[in-house]
Amino acid sequence: MALTRVVLYLRRIRRASARTGMVRLIIVILVAASTACATAVEKTAIRPSGFPDGRPFEPGLLVGGTLYVSGMLGSELSTGQVPEVFESEVKVCLDKIGLVLRAAGMDFSDTVSVQVFLTDMDLPPRMNAVYAAYFKDPRPARVTSGATRLAGKARIEIAVVARR
Repeated sequence: MALTRVVLYLRRIRRASARTGMVRLIIVILVAASTACATAVEKTAIRPSGFPDGRPFEPGLLVGGTLYVSGMLGSELSTGQVPEVFESEVKVCLDKIGLVLRAAGMDFSDTVSVQVFLTDMDLPPRMNAVYAAYFKDPRPARVTSGATRLAGKARIEIAVVARR
């Protein structure tokens, strides 16, 4: 909408000053400014201690004031083992997300979106019992989807987006 107004304004200026190169100069300045704004966003990898190196993704990526936390499984960082009890698996998963949030200077209250993947769609009530202790009102937007299979013996994977 704003871009349309700028284009219309530039057309009026062009008609009024067809003999000058002012319109071309204004267009060059606007293009240069928009390109500089688009490329000026810095990406910072967030990797708390204890998270493995050498993976093809970061645990978290901070872009501007937005943190994208990769999907976390409920496997223990130290052993890679998935707890037998599902609620413990959910807790481990959310604790790992909390480590990434804290490393970026955020906490669960900064979360705006959550994506949950479950291998059994009978598990949401049990997952929600643990989830509610981490996410207070107003809770973030959420999608819960069924997955045929997750890595290893995982039954849950959670990814979040947080914003300062």
